Amino acid sequence: MDHTLEVRGVSLRFGGVRALTDVSFGVKSGELFSIIGPNGAGKTSIVNCISGRYRPTEGQLFYRGQDITA
Repeated sequence: MDHTLEVRGVSLRFGGVRALTDVSFGVKSGELFSIIGPNGAGKTSIVNCISGRYRPTEGQLFYRGQDITA
């Protein structure tokens, strides 16, 4: 297990609006990781997918090797 948190190909749509398209990254234990970008880039949307507030339209989320997408 290389990554504590792994995001694989996550996409999120609200009707015809694409909030996220094919987002992937991994965070290793002890690593300092940030999500940066301009307003409307999808920073809050990816955090909401990781926390479980939103369920991704596509892709998977893993925490310590366990699928937490649902």
